[in-house]
Amino acid sequence: MSASTRADPEASAGREDASRLRREGPSDHRLVPPAEDVSRLRREGPSDHRSVPSAEGVSRLRNEGPSDHRLVPSAEDVSQPRNEGPTDLRLVPPALAAWATAAVMLHAPPGWVVTTVVAPVLVAAVLLSTRGRLLLARRRVTRQARVTAHAVAATLLCVAAAAGSAGLHGADVRGGPVPELAREYARAVAEVEVTADPRLTRPRVSGNRMAPVSVLIEAEVRRVERTGAAARKTRTPVLLIVGTGDRQPAAPDAGRQGSPWLSLLPSTRLRIEAGLAPAREGGDRFAAVLRVAGREGPQTVGGPSAPQRFAGRLRAGLREATEDLPDDARALLPGLVVGDTSRVTPELDRAFRETDLTHTLAVSGANFTILLALLLGPPGLAQRAERRGIAPRLGISLRTTAVLGGTLSLAFVVVCRPDPSVLRAAACGSVALLALATGRRRSLVPALATAVLLLVLYDPWLSRSYGFLLSVLATGALLTLAPHWSEALRRHGVPSRIAEALAAAGAAQALCAPVVAVLSARVSLVAIPCNLLAEAALAPATVLGFLALAAAPVAMPLAEAVAWCAGWPAGWIARVARTGAAMPGAGVDWPGGWTGAAALGAVTVAVLLVGRRLLRHPWWCAVCALLLALLVVQPRPLVRTITGWPPPDWRMVMCDVGQGDALVLAAGDGAGVVVDAGPDPESVDRCLRSLGVTRVPLVVLTHFHADHVAGLTGVLRGREVGGIGTTGLEEPADRAAAVRSAAAAAGVPVTRVVAGERRRAGGLSWEVVWPPPGGHPTVEGPNDASVAMLVRTGGLRLLLLGDLEPPAQRALARSPAARDLAGVDVLKVAHHGSAYQDPGLVGLAAPRLALISTGGDNSYGHPAPGTVEALRAQGAAVLRTDRDGALAVVPGTGGDGEVAVARH
Repeated sequence: MSASTRADPEASAGREDASRLRREGPSDHRLVPPAEDVSRLRREGPSDHRSVPSAEGVSRLRNEGPSDHRLVPSAEDVSQPRNEGPTDLRLVPPALAAWATAAVMLHAPPGWVVTTVVAPVLVAAVLLSTRGRLLLARRRVTRQARVTAHAVAATLLCVAAAAGSAGLHGADVRGGPVPELAREYARAVAEVEVTADPRLTRPRVSGNRMAPVSVLIEAEVRRVERTGAAARKTRTPVLLIVGTGDRQPAAPDAGRQGSPWLSLLPSTRLRIEAGLAPAREGGDRFAAVLRVAGREGPQTVGGPSAPQRFAGRLRAGLREATEDLPDDARALLPGLVVGDTSRVTPELDRAFRETDLTHTLAVSGANFTILLALLLGPPGLAQRAERRGIAPRLGISLRTTAVLGGTLSLAFVVVCRPDPSVLRAAACGSVALLALATGRRRSLVPALATAVLLLVLYDPWLSRSYGFLLSVLATGALLTLAPHWSEALRRHGVPSRIAEALAAAGAAQALCAPVVAVLSARVSLVAIPCNLLAEAALAPATVLGFLALAAAPVAMPLAEAVAWCAGWPAGWIARVARTGAAMPGAGVDWPGGWTGAAALGAVTVAVLLVGRRLLRHPWWCAVCALLLALLVVQPRPLVRTITGWPPPDWRMVMCDVGQGDALVLAAGDGAGVVVDAGPDPESVDRCLRSLGVTRVPLVVLTHFHADHVAGLTGVLRGREVGGIGTTGLEEPADRAAAVRSAAAAAGVPVTRVVAGERRRAGGLSWEVVWPPPGGHPTVEGPNDASVAMLVRTGGLRLLLLGDLEPPAQRALARSPAARDLAGVDVLKVAHHGSAYQDPGLVGLAAPRLALISTGGDNSYGHPAPGTVEALRAQGAAVLRTDRDGALAVVPGTGGDGEVAVARH
């Protein structure tokens, strides 16, 4: 070893590193730009002057040498976005053009498709040809113009490719034997291949009954054979609707054990006999709907592929590992990890929609990003990610780490099913992979544009998917708006991590809210805080969930232990959703459609402009935050002062629950007797919360039709309920069973109610006047078996008739209780004001006020004009919930049974 080397080892090391850097060429981490770049930056002006180190800085770097620790940014550098010059937007126009073209061409005639393919190709060929370049040269155009011409040519080629792909996919839906049979509503025997996991339809009230529960299966028809005709091969996407004949909504995940259709795996081949019908118009990717009678189970002609069998075992193992978790965690964890939402109840799903947390109920790019962050490092440290993940700690090189990331991507797609939503999640997660690998923010927008372009070309139906649009908007917001907003918040003294979290949630909400308004006609006011609170638990729940998924096939006890740990953060996310959705001001109604979206976009821009100025005034920011908190929490004393609802001395409230019945009778401070629960748990729960009812001495269910009892779980939610009283005729049987099941789950006793019973709760008393004990000849169905009550409260007499039909009404008018029914103050009109009313009973009651509970634009024509006129002819004031909203009955100030009404 020479003396010079021994004397100056650092200089020697510096020369060696400098030589290595020269050999390898300019990498993304170079500290000193080449002279050419410096010269260019000086010519282009001072916008990027911060990218060029000062002379002092260059001298210091040369003296110190390129040691590794100087390649790692400081904490201050990490907390701020790197200044890499203007964002590269060259791929954005081709991606947007391809997206729009695919959306239009999916249902375009073949002639338009051919024209849209050929014309752009010809124009692009001219722009890229030698003659085109000569033409540009003769005109002495600048280099920028030639670059623009090439960019236009690339965009036109993408348009042609998107048109061709969309045309072919659209032809699959419009052409072939399946659409022909569907237009004829024919029956046929088909061989189909399952392409996605089967799922159950959500419980839905249809009239006074629950719609039958069905199994929905996405599939492709491979062969179809009509009776008396030869079999024809095809490859056509369809939707199978398998009728189970069950009107009782199954408990979450119960169907996987009870219905063999729900256990089918993608790639399974079936032979079915079905009736074909056209699919719904407006962008559906299905050529037809096949209705299958599923009582005998599926006839399998080909088993699933090996990868799908493996994925099925993993998913089943995760369900088994989470079986003993609390209900919310048990439902949420499989959905969070692999998109299995079979256990998610309608109430939990509604809570997540109300708080804009639905992205946690299904596989999204966030899941993939978290897994990659575990491998490569946290996104917040993207510039030095290769030094923070598991891979570098194990000594794995970057090249090997990239291979592992690709393998992880493939496994993610296989386990979570290769349907469009999962492919979209993998593509958006790949954007995060690039961020973690390079740490360069400006490279992410081109990556996102590339992902959009490739996905739209691969599956043009994504161009019409709201989920795809929301995913791209959220990712784009995180890449473009969030860094600038985060930096602005830091400049105003907000801590770095809090600023980044607020900016990310705010940016995603600002861009996605107009699209959400198109779908739900509602704007969530709690979305940002709920997403911030849920974000802290998302990563541990996802990581632990995937560990349980991997451990389940080999060590179920270990998987159960890990799933138990994952249940805590998953349960936290569910609690955040439920708590946010329970806020009185969790959301506000907003006009739906794209007109409403445009209006919300304009309001968002105005709020952002005002908010930018408010950041300079902390006190005004605090005032706005307080006003928003009051709007969301809505303290009852404040709401009553401003809106007058509920009236201070209300005695009865007819809730606005749509086409159904739900009434509340005041029974003391915070207490109320509930008569019927309406068709929807959320509507009756919201009504009770607005009244401040936390104790329910008794729930009276007049009869078991769904529009009166399907909302029972909303009454039981978070309230102390003393008991449930029902009619003796338990029809429909499925609804009666559902009531008993809900009551048993809540630990509430169920008793039968018959005429002659008298009860009291607080200042409220009532007498049951129908049905008589032991039955009655006029009781021929559930409506005539309705519980009718005469209520006395605050000096008022109220007659509640349920859904009694004319035969039962006439029998009631001749019963011993009839003498007490004369001249009541308030009449709850029977059967939503239908045309079938007994004039004798109406004349006997002679109410001052008649209330009708009905839904707007219902298909039954309720209330009937003749019924309304007959009531008015008796001197009654008639009010209805479809026009007047919720109605509160209060005693009048003049005494002598005077009655007043407040509307909400």
